[in-house]
Amino acid sequence: MGRPDLNRRQLLAAAGGLAVAGSFGFAALGTGADALASSADTRVRYWNLFSGGDGSNMIAMLDAFRAANPGIDVKDSTLQWGNPFYTKLAMAAAGNRAPDLGVMHLGRVTGFSPGRLLDPWDVDLLAQYGVREADFNPALWQRGVIDGRLYALPLDIHVQLCFYRKDVLKKAGLLGADGRIVPITSADDWFGVLKEARKATRKGLQTIGLWVNDQNFQWWFFVAFYTQLGGTWFDKDNTEVTFDTDKATQVLQFLRRHVADGYANPGMGTVGAEQFINGAPFAWEGNWSVPVYSGAKLDYGAVPLPPVFGERATHAESHAFVLPHQSGRGGAANDGAHRLAAYIVTHAQQWAAGGHIPAYSPTLSTASYRKLEPQNEYASAMDHQATEPKVWFAGSTGILAQRVGPIVVSSTMGSAKPDAVARRMKSELAALLAMKNPMDGRTAAQGGAAV
Repeated sequence: MGRPDLNRRQLLAAAGGLAVAGSFGFAALGTGADALASSADTRVRYWNLFSGGDGSNMIAMLDAFRAANPGIDVKDSTLQWGNPFYTKLAMAAAGNRAPDLGVMHLGRVTGFSPGRLLDPWDVDLLAQYGVREADFNPALWQRGVIDGRLYALPLDIHVQLCFYRKDVLKKAGLLGADGRIVPITSADDWFGVLKEARKATRKGLQTIGLWVNDQNFQWWFFVAFYTQLGGTWFDKDNTEVTFDTDKATQVLQFLRRHVADGYANPGMGTVGAEQFINGAPFAWEGNWSVPVYSGAKLDYGAVPLPPVFGERATHAESHAFVLPHQSGRGGAANDGAHRLAAYIVTHAQQWAAGGHIPAYSPTLSTASYRKLEPQNEYASAMDHQATEPKVWFAGSTGILAQRVGPIVVSSTMGSAKPDAVARRMKSELAALLAMKNPMDGRTAAQGGAAV
């Protein structure tokens, strides 16, 4: 399950009529493939992991940058999504063959040995190109700060959402006067909504698709609802596990109930998107599904995961720009990397079309962004992010999800009891806390990350 979301990414590619680039190694995309043939003064080598609709949007943004900055050639390369990308990036940085600019999931930055495999950003140079800390959500910006220095510049957050079919919910009496789903503030509210929605659902369709068999999705949902309960993972020094098994059990019971009460069908766990397109009232999915559902011309909406435990919080990760380590970093190429990253971050309207929430706050207040639907319905998730702990083994496709995700699945699917699963999760967290990061041989407590 190294790439568990392959089906949704294939769906994105098919919906956009795009091929997934770089099925092995990397393949150049866009006009950057011709960069070496030009006579520009500066060349910036840029590695990313964007395919499908995201890849198309990134190409458009890069082409706009080239048009605005004819003196800079961008050699952009798309590598295989997931751990193959991080392995190749780490090897390139360790061997002094790194690109000038790269992209990482923000949750992986702490484990990438900042200072050895990543170089810090020059925040003064970023400011010259219009990027300042004040223009970002404070918590998001600080996630990229390690030992007082910025190692990751956020481009977006991508969040887990509750997609809903307005046509089905209208039939069930579950739309408010504003045409949006009725407010949900408790678990009883949520299961009451599911009960009514099921009555209006066409036979042969499940009530909600929530990827019950997928370790990553189940882990992301757990993170969201555990955060709603105020749950913590480790102490501030990353020396003790503070995981609350009672709160964890409550979350696991909540997730399990969707299957036990027949709202989610395990046999349909990997086809939630297709079910939603065909008329299922709900799907819990990432915001990357927006182009798929909009392309299918559905009458739908999307909100952050419901605050069933009182506090609003939905799982969030972030694509972020990084500077892979170069022994001689500096000069025109480094300046160009700062200029390119700043340009994309501050011109992220195109990126928002793919469903992601731009990290650059001024974009969210523009009239054009406010008109985007359903993006304008879930933009508030920026202020209610549920993120994994800031430790080396966390982050997208990281060891934490690989080790704990399957344990969550065992509870959701009913093969293990929630209270026993909560205890197993705590034991696994303790084992991970004692593990050494293979990048630098240090435990989380020895990593020096400023949480």
